[in-house]
Amino acid sequence: MAKYGATIMHGNRDAQRTIEFDGPDDLIEHSPMTVMRAFMDYVEAHAHIGHIDYEANAAMKNAKADVVTVLGELKFASGDHQPFMCMISAV
Repeated sequence: MAKYGATIMHGNRDAQRTIEFDGPDDLIEHSPMTVMRAFMDYVEAHAHIGHIDYEANAAMKNAKADVVTVLGELKFASGDHQPFMCMISAV
């Protein structure tokens, strides 16, 4: 298992957070959406804030820097929807 860091920002009250999570050694080699799914699965299992759905409007990987960037909308269980940007890379 490898360590990854995700910095996620969303539109609610200048929310920004960096979260470390474990994933397969080759996670960053997969598609940007596979990387995002791994991160969101970790958040759902460990953040204790209920289910968070999301819609990705753009997902890209900078192969030279090994950084995945995803833009979209978070859909919280409370019904609140917030735009977000997430950048994920190995730690």
